Amino acid sequence: QVQLVESGGGLVQAGGSLRLSCAASGSIFRINTMAWYRQPPGNERMMVARITADESVNYADPVKGRFTISRDNAKDTVYLQMDSLKPEDTADYYCNAQVTTIRQPYYAKDYWGKGTLVTVSS
Repeated sequence: QVQLVESGGGLVQAGGSLRLSCAASGSIFRINTMAWYRQPPGNERMMVARITADESVNYADPVKGRFTISRDNAKDTVYLQMDSLKPEDTADYYCNAQVTTIRQPYYAKDYWGKGTLVTVSS
């Protein structure tokens, strides 16, 4: 079993910054792509940023130039640095990872964290 735990959410004023972290733990063999998604109130969940195992990244258009995704493979952790935050960035932020386990080292499965709330005030 694999667990993803997010941290770093909170309340911030527009123009401010936050850094989200997501640590994976459990019977991990390898972590492939890691990503951050967000779900604003009353809206669908959407991808914000994604980073592959070889650290190729891509971002959703609304966050390009403001958010930076990174990962620390030694810690099985992915980060999301969020700068120049806007009220429309307010959402629950979820971590996602494609993980193979020790029991199934060649089968990647999607795992999700429980989310962390980011609120940006105007």
